[in-house]
Amino acid sequence: MNRLAVISIIAENREVSGKINGVLSEFGDYVIGRMGLPYRQKSVFVICVAIDAPAEIINAVTGKLGQLEGVTAKTLMSKV
Repeated sequence: MNRLAVISIIAENREVSGKINGVLSEFGDYVIGRMGLPYRQKSVFVICVAIDAPAEIINAVTGKLGQLEGVTAKTLMSKV
């Protein structure tokens, strides 16, 4: 059963953006949309990804993103 989720990502350097895009592309069939915001005052990048997938896939995406150096990723899942 699919769940709707939002994955919030904070990247501490621009160099990792290619790796983030690689992970998101790997699971691209499940991604509904994404929004990225550079926060130059803090030298970080904030990315929000909406995803519709089984919980195991959502957890896999979040886990892969969180393993990248300088990246923090957290998920909020719908209850249904």
